[in-house]
Amino acid sequence: MTLTTEDHPALEHKRKLVIATDNFLPRWDGIARFLSEIIPRLHTHYDITVIAPDYGTYEDPNIKLVKIPLMKILRVGDFRIPKYKKSLINSIIKDSDLVFAQTIGTVGKLSIDAAKHHKKPVISFIHSIEWELVPRAMGNILLKKYSQIVAKNFARTTYNKCDLLIMPSNNVSEIFLWNNIRTKSVIVNLGVDTKKFTPLDAEARKDLREQLGFDKDDIIIGYHGRIGREKDLITLLRAFTRLQIYNNNIKLLIVGDGVESIKKQLSSRSEVILTGAKNNPIPYLQVMDIYTLTSLTETTCLSMLEAMSCELAVVSTEVGFIKSYVRNGYNGLFFEKQNPYHLARNIQKLIGDATLRKTLGWNARKTVVEKFSWDKTAQGIEHALNGLLKK
Repeated sequence: MTLTTEDHPALEHKRKLVIATDNFLPRWDGIARFLSEIIPRLHTHYDITVIAPDYGTYEDPNIKLVKIPLMKILRVGDFRIPKYKKSLINSIIKDSDLVFAQTIGTVGKLSIDAAKHHKKPVISFIHSIEWELVPRAMGNILLKKYSQIVAKNFARTTYNKCDLLIMPSNNVSEIFLWNNIRTKSVIVNLGVDTKKFTPLDAEARKDLREQLGFDKDDIIIGYHGRIGREKDLITLLRAFTRLQIYNNNIKLLIVGDGVESIKKQLSSRSEVILTGAKNNPIPYLQVMDIYTLTSLTETTCLSMLEAMSCELAVVSTEVGFIKSYVRNGYNGLFFEKQNPYHLARNIQKLIGDATLRKTLGWNARKTVVEKFSWDKTAQGIEHALNGLLKK
């Protein structure tokens, strides 16, 4: 009897997959969370090495982790820049079968360049639109003006070196084409673990709110994610300040970490709670009543999907893929970018109408359960990886 890899997966020869990223654990953000879900689903078929910045102690039995030291001074927004370790990255890529890039920062760019030099297939997952993200992440006005041009040219040159781009949505793919990034692309949506990101029943929710220090009558407006300039949390703060005039039982719960100057502004206002970054944001989402996203740029926004999976009524800017999976008035509400008055009106509508909050939240979870799954995401990625290896 002949044994096959289909009968016995352990017999399969694992190909050497290098995942290159400028964002990784223990620093939590959307890319880190994405990789924490995808790597366990890929390691059965691949021998995985992750090249990532050294953000601190982190161990994963599924991977070999190569840490790149961080520069002590240079930052872009809340990002610390990894050092330029070309020879180290080059030696790792040389011994690989396939490179899977997540970013085009120091680590991502050097890995893509090394892959092309050693004729290794390279695929990149598009997590952000760099020429939108970089200028908005900068604090210096002069840098904002020129960084968009530089970022767009840099992204175009780098992504056109890849063999394949994995896009999180059709609209992101179209934006790249409009900007002369011609590399072949496939669409793979992000996922959510809807068995973990769930709503609580009334009694469990009441108990959890008490544990976290909230009163049973508090209306909790929340956000989970990085505290970066492009997230425009100052618009949320201004809207919240306006809402405090008419409501004495509201709280603003910010779960995340980032730019110190923005954190200082947020913490200066009464009834604003900053928790810092949390490895497990689920309990904090479960106690919220209304979830807000004030971002100026997004692709998919994983934190939004997770909030929707927890059956939260969401209020968001109409950016990226969000405008495709959120339907205004059905499973969420949209407001105009950088308009705290419009945001406040929408939040006030939800504060005053518990039935509307419940209906939007129920429809939000239904949307996520039906359309977003990490298993489907992993299957799409693996299909794309295998397609390149067969060429």
